[in-house]
Amino acid sequence: MASDTPNTAPSAYTPPADFKTRPDLLGRFGVVGSTHYLASGTAQGVLERGGNAFDAVVAAGFVLHVVEPHLNGPGGDLVGIFAPAEGEATVLMGQGPAPAGASVEHMRAEGLELVPGSGALAAAVPGAVEAWLMLLRDHGTWELGEVLAYAIDYARNGHPILGRAVSTIATVADLFRDHWPTSADLWLVDGRPPEPDTMVRNEAYAAVLDRLVAAGDGVATREERIDAARTAWKSGFVAEAIENFVRTPHRHSSGTDHSGVITAADMAGFSAAYEKPVTTEFRGHTIAKAGPWTQGPVLLQALNLLEPLDDALLDPSNPAGAHTILEAIKLAFADRDAHYGDNADPATISTLLSKEYAESRRALIGEVASAEVRPGLGATAFPPLRETYDPAAAASGVGEPTVSRDGETRGDTCHIDVVDRWGNMVAVTPSGGWLQSSPTIPELGFCLGTRLQMTWLEPGLSSTLTPGRRPRTTLTPTLVLRDGQAVTAVGSPGGDQQDQWQLLYLLRTIVGGYSPQEAIDAPALNSLSFPGSFWPRTWVPAGAVLEDRLGDDVISDLRSRGHAVKLSGDWSLGRLSAVTRDPATGTLSAAANPRGAQGYAVGR
Repeated sequence: MASDTPNTAPSAYTPPADFKTRPDLLGRFGVVGSTHYLASGTAQGVLERGGNAFDAVVAAGFVLHVVEPHLNGPGGDLVGIFAPAEGEATVLMGQGPAPAGASVEHMRAEGLELVPGSGALAAAVPGAVEAWLMLLRDHGTWELGEVLAYAIDYARNGHPILGRAVSTIATVADLFRDHWPTSADLWLVDGRPPEPDTMVRNEAYAAVLDRLVAAGDGVATREERIDAARTAWKSGFVAEAIENFVRTPHRHSSGTDHSGVITAADMAGFSAAYEKPVTTEFRGHTIAKAGPWTQGPVLLQALNLLEPLDDALLDPSNPAGAHTILEAIKLAFADRDAHYGDNADPATISTLLSKEYAESRRALIGEVASAEVRPGLGATAFPPLRETYDPAAAASGVGEPTVSRDGETRGDTCHIDVVDRWGNMVAVTPSGGWLQSSPTIPELGFCLGTRLQMTWLEPGLSSTLTPGRRPRTTLTPTLVLRDGQAVTAVGSPGGDQQDQWQLLYLLRTIVGGYSPQEAIDAPALNSLSFPGSFWPRTWVPAGAVLEDRLGDDVISDLRSRGHAVKLSGDWSLGRLSAVTRDPATGTLSAAANPRGAQGYAVGR
């Protein structure tokens, strides 16, 4: 391995000339990057009409519920991180906990060994809508009706359905026809999936949003009107409809039928919150993440492991760099699975994020690929480690609704970044409540999420299923600060890959000198060598997925070191978007992912 002395020389690697598919958008008024062009257009439209970044991101967030229903929904959750102009970095917590009736004992009594990957029994309390509304109340300027008008229009009057959404519907069409008739009524046309790019509508969800706005009629202040909508969501007609619907048994990914356990009382008991981020210093930048109820600290741990190494070893396009990065990822994720959770010990997390701990772990990065799960601080490998599963068991539902860990697309999550002319910067990753998660609640036009599949039924673990506790989520946006000012908001869909792909972005922009679009376009990789967060919780010892564009030298070198390499195609990994701001000049930039021809950046 290279010397542990920090490298202060100019970067040892730079992007190839003209290495980007799109321009980095530059401006000074406001810029947006997201996973869907209609969400980006919505957010920019709000900025153009005088709204700030928070008005814009909330309007776009509700549009994402409508236009990317296979990737997120009102019954899901979100994690955000933001910095108001001249303000401190803050985490937006929109992850609901396990319902009171969701216990290990109940799951075992239902004959289950894992929390299912689909079906309402896997639902945490929905947190996304509550968090969006709280953010708008506290940091936005617009009335709720103005913000929701975009989503209401797309839901009531139609939006062109994405080809990928149609593919997802086709995958679960038999499930809808045979077991989830309310989903079939909403998503199938004469018993078949709709055609790509045809206009689809969701009148029931439009009516829900109308009722949320109407809840504030006659209320004195803007903030109180938004709180009235929050009450209608948590303690009114939405909560009542959810409790009544999930009591009917329905098919789960286990191939068996179960009732959900979430209640109106569970809904009423949850409130979104603001939290202080966890941080580390990397090459003159402060990297801020949500705490260990997310996987966010793994990015900080990986950066700590890599920071003092020679620049060449931080280059994902360099054979030795690709190997080193993969090995650092494995060590960080081993600690995630052993130590992270809603009940994580603060002292333990502080130790995991220390430079001293990283120095002690760095010696475990050898010249060959590790095929073990090696958590630190005396922890044992996170049980149980499942290398294979019976595909027939997944036939009745979609187990992992994000981009699959081996590069095959089964869906995804959403992400949006916004920075405005005043310097407000925000990144939000909403997910859950996918149309394929559980049966549609007909009077609401959406279904519940399945975040509880990230918990375990084995006792005594940091993420054992526990009523009232948040499941450890993979949602993990990033804020980068320099001299205390926010300079980058970035994030990605992708489940366990989210922080892996963001790691590549930060290495390439901070160390390699890539522009945001160059870093997003550059070929990606990720590790499979730790238990997956989604049902059926499998892993591949020493497994690594690479885009073919990384080249024969990288591929052959990794294989010679013992990595179990799978190639996923030239443009298959990474779903990043990002916005930046130069505090010295006020120049803004935005970039978005070209893969899948869906993400878009816009601004001026």
